[in-house]
Amino acid sequence: MQAFSNLLEQLYYTSSHNAKAALIIDYLTQTPDPDRGWAIAAIAGTLRFDFFKRNTIKQLILERVDPVLFDMSYEYVGEMSETVAHLWPESEKQDQPLPLLSEIIDQFASASRQSVPSILAGYLNSMDAAQRWALIKLGTRGLRVGVSARSIKQILARYGDKPVEEIERLWHGVAPPYTELLAWLEGKAEAPDISDQITFSPVMLSHPLAIEDVLPWQCKQWQVEHKFDGIRVQLVIQGEDKALFSRNADDISHTFPDLLEQVSGEAVIDGELLVMHDGNVAPFNDLQQRLNKKKPSKKLMQTHPAGLIAYDILKLDNNSLVDLPLSKRRTYLLDWVKEQSSQRIKLSDTLNAESEEALRSLHQHASDDLAVEGLMLKRVDSIYTPGRPKGQWYKWKRDPKLVDAVIMYAQRGHGKRSSYYSDFTFGAWQGEKLLPIGKAYSGFTDEELKKLDNWVRRNSMGRFGPVREVKKELVVEVAFDAVHPSTRHKSGVAMRFPRINRIRWDKPASEADTLDNVMDLIER
Repeated sequence: MQAFSNLLEQLYYTSSHNAKAALIIDYLTQTPDPDRGWAIAAIAGTLRFDFFKRNTIKQLILERVDPVLFDMSYEYVGEMSETVAHLWPESEKQDQPLPLLSEIIDQFASASRQSVPSILAGYLNSMDAAQRWALIKLGTRGLRVGVSARSIKQILARYGDKPVEEIERLWHGVAPPYTELLAWLEGKAEAPDISDQITFSPVMLSHPLAIEDVLPWQCKQWQVEHKFDGIRVQLVIQGEDKALFSRNADDISHTFPDLLEQVSGEAVIDGELLVMHDGNVAPFNDLQQRLNKKKPSKKLMQTHPAGLIAYDILKLDNNSLVDLPLSKRRTYLLDWVKEQSSQRIKLSDTLNAESEEALRSLHQHASDDLAVEGLMLKRVDSIYTPGRPKGQWYKWKRDPKLVDAVIMYAQRGHGKRSSYYSDFTFGAWQGEKLLPIGKAYSGFTDEELKKLDNWVRRNSMGRFGPVREVKKELVVEVAFDAVHPSTRHKSGVAMRFPRINRIRWDKPASEADTLDNVMDLIER
């Protein structure tokens, strides 16, 4: 645990990606199994269980520290783990060394719910502040040290001198603590055998399009499709074994069993998950009713049936197709869709754009369909390459909608933003009253964040736990992709991907948009 704590502290205070990689490689070299594998899992986010809940930590600290002091400290620090790590009363340290990381993981994994608080308190008593912070972050799966899962794969490829594509292929077929994977990287064993497992294959991603990227326009080189407004998924079928993964490799099969019932054969399909009624695609707002439902009711599956727009095919009948050009893969995909004979499985149609003017016209009218948010442009000769290869696929999203709204509430961010007010709730006028219409935490620069944070601190009116109410004086221009009617929000609307486009320091709050203005932007 000592080595893991030191690694996290160094990663947290290191900004260079190369320096972070060097730290992790040194840790892998110096640390034995299974500790190093568990550390990789924790950093990459593949440690799939919580040791304890945040509320458990809060209750333990409130038993030891005055609640007012805790609230004041939490308000100042802005982050639970760091607050508890430093505020925890120091006790006389014992001579014996800390247990191994793997021993701590094993103990919490097998502990009863009733015994967790006492085990946790015992460890926190025996640790210093940095070690307490590491344990709390580990136990709540809240690690944010500037190293993504993709970065971990690249670091492992560098460590074992292997192509990152090989790491990607194996990654979702192996499990923490990755003993076999690490042995293979060190040349001590063969590559792990994942042939009998349903696994996620890394997806190919697109770049945002600047029209100059594809000019002069040569229509025969590109496949143009609608960019549907759902969620990107990968469908894996091996006979009776089927799975549905999000683009981040989360298994969401249990949420959409009705879709899995519609497919058969052996294939890996890349597509967009949406709600479909008799073959017609519904807007994202309908799909939102299905998301995060661990066990959807029969009624919900009937009123909001899940469907798939098939974009691409990676594998068919145990044969990999990823090295074939897109034009050839599409012929296989067409045959597969026909074999499914389901109104809930549709092929993504290709669009005719013989000239630059025709392409621009398609983009202008793309959002005439409520379930479409723009265009996809893909080179017909592109092979299916994991990651975001340059010049192969582009997304050309519709122009965002804009409204001027008034900031009403602010809350601190997470990780390196935990000291700043960076999450903002904003509202629109209904008569003389402001009603919240959305929340945004992106779109501004670091310099603008500092100015917003300073403004919040100088213009606070009240507190509701971690939330600050502010004077209704600052206007922000909010960009968003779409707005839908919503019964969950008092304003009656819900925004899709809201972000702060610019700060209107010059504009009086009285001139911000009304709720009627926002509702006029709802696509009927």
